[in-house]
Amino acid sequence: MDNSSSCLCPTTATLFFLPTVYTLLFLTALPGNALSLWVFLRCIPTVSPTHVYLSHLSISNLLLSLTTPFLAAYYAWGLVWTQSNVLCQVVLHGITPVLHINIYISIIILTWVALSRFAALIQRTHASRPSSCITLLPNAFFTRLTKASFASRVCFTVWAVTVGCIVPITVYYSVKEAKSSNTSTAGGDGEAEKRVVCYNPTVEIGGPVSAAFSVPLITVFFVCYVLVLLSYMTVMRHVRRSRRSTNVTTSHCLLGRVLRNIVVIQVVLSVCLLPYHIFKPIFLAMAHHRQRTPAANSCHPLATFVELKNCLLLLAALRGSTDPVMYFLLDKTFRHQTLTLLGCNQSKPGGRAMQGSITGSVSQRAGQLGDGNMATMELSHENAL
Repeated sequence: MDNSSSCLCPTTATLFFLPTVYTLLFLTALPGNALSLWVFLRCIPTVSPTHVYLSHLSISNLLLSLTTPFLAAYYAWGLVWTQSNVLCQVVLHGITPVLHINIYISIIILTWVALSRFAALIQRTHASRPSSCITLLPNAFFTRLTKASFASRVCFTVWAVTVGCIVPITVYYSVKEAKSSNTSTAGGDGEAEKRVVCYNPTVEIGGPVSAAFSVPLITVFFVCYVLVLLSYMTVMRHVRRSRRSTNVTTSHCLLGRVLRNIVVIQVVLSVCLLPYHIFKPIFLAMAHHRQRTPAANSCHPLATFVELKNCLLLLAALRGSTDPVMYFLLDKTFRHQTLTLLGCNQSKPGGRAMQGSITGSVSQRAGQLGDGNMATMELSHENAL
């Protein structure tokens, strides 16, 4: 299929909506994730696996936010830039790899967060009877998942593997596939080659190699998504059993908070990341099976679907802006430390008791509820993340 003989005919969605939202994403995600990272690294003294994972997630979101001004410019002026333009080359060679690397690092880290919370709750709280997972999985599995040192090794491995897998393919895409429109359109004419616009069908649809590599990436996402879903469903069932087996009212409230937090996190994942990964294989199949060659100077038959793909990619990137809000709403310690750092937290009687670490606040309430519920309360303060 000759993608270069037609244009994408962008509408207001591409020329105005996408640049505007990417700009707002930059203005919210950059300060939000910078503040979150500072709070996790400097203001919360207790080092737990959850905080290790969320620190790396904040770093990933911070890098993702730095790509958004370039993406906003690309959609606004992609039809003005030529492929020889410096900004176009930055988007193709630099922004594209960083964007995809951080999307998949985020979902993989969130999967490990789910597994660590699953291990802590299942191993340490038994409700009326131990979970069947205790007998099916080795004890070393649960022990490692609840150690901060293991979480650090996991995060560095995720970064290395993701970068090592995605960078070569995106480099091949930007050097070979995205520039194939130059040779097909110019026909050897150097001046015509310089006139090829940056926002063109070949760039947006890609070639067979990048399309083939998208299949394992989509598979990785759905494997991670199913693991997160199964982990949280198991935790929800276990928490319900624990809530029915205890007579302490405070414990009922804390367990209910855990359930609410799990639902909120799952909704964020489903709303932001799932639509793009459902539509992407459909889009690739449409591009592969369409045989009709578009007429010269006409709108490309996949132009509308390209815009839809880009809007769903924006939705996936929006998670970089919503994560700090999620931390603030769900984690009382993170919220208190953030307000204190911003100078918005007025001193109140007994307010110093709220400034303790997560471990300290858990220990105070654990003294009222007994040792059997200590792990459950720890999870409620860490919001089952």
